[in-house]
Amino acid sequence: METRRLQLLLELSRLGSMREVADSLGTTTSTVSQQIAVLAREAGTALLEPDGRRVRLTPAGRRLAEHAVTILAAVEAARADLDPGAEPAGTVRVAGFATAIRRTLLPIVTDLAASHPRVRLITHEHEPAEAIALLLADDVDLALTYDYDLAPAAFDRTLEATPLWSVPWGLGVPAHAAHGVTGSSLAVFAAFGDHDWIGNSRNRADEDVLRLLASMAGFEARVAHQADNLDLVEELIVAGLGVGLLPADRRTRPGVRLLPLTQPDIRLRSYALTRRGRASWPPLALVLDHLDP
Repeated sequence: METRRLQLLLELSRLGSMREVADSLGTTTSTVSQQIAVLAREAGTALLEPDGRRVRLTPAGRRLAEHAVTILAAVEAARADLDPGAEPAGTVRVAGFATAIRRTLLPIVTDLAASHPRVRLITHEHEPAEAIALLLADDVDLALTYDYDLAPAAFDRTLEATPLWSVPWGLGVPAHAAHGVTGSSLAVFAAFGDHDWIGNSRNRADEDVLRLLASMAGFEARVAHQADNLDLVEELIVAGLGVGLLPADRRTRPGVRLLPLTQPDIRLRSYALTRRGRASWPPLALVLDHLDP
């Protein structure tokens, strides 16, 4: 099979339309269609089927696209070994939580566009469980996720995790209620045991940490509100509706006081996740090399 045709099939599996494949690879829609038809004859089975006005990969087409990742990565690795100066090329699909996209991915976009214009990034904002599901389904190439040291994630054995950065978290409370509250994490939590608490509407890990520390402090947290936006969490705190966890390096708005949590500490830990064996694909390897550890 011609590797160029495998590349077209792989890009179609990732981008979803022949027009997008043509635009991404600098060719025409008719060429994409013709070359995939040739590939189907070489494979001896249908690779595409109608899906309304579009087409989608058949089960055989999806399996071949999965094999194409490994085949093309091996070919690119061989080329890179023989010609270390060869330029990576391809579309890298990324799913990640908002802070990681802002802190880890966006700072490298300009540099990558200038130094490797044939590498294209497509970004989707998702919480960890959502991003991991997309990665396992091969709908993205890279997932930027997080866990907490007090609620460690157990990653699927088919995935490889590279630690990136970590940040301590504190407890956001109304400024007027923070006076005189000091001590360990358990003492700080106990001081707000009779308050409502704010959890994360899209990730259970935040609430798991909150409930664990509340239990250690001797009470059951009353999680009355849920939000996945830190600005909204602060607005709920200012409104007197509850208290909630916030990153310690965040500049809070007037009316919110961030109390440090120590003994035990709470640290959010971020990761770059890839499917096992995929990190050697040159465009993805390039992005991974640029990520801030």
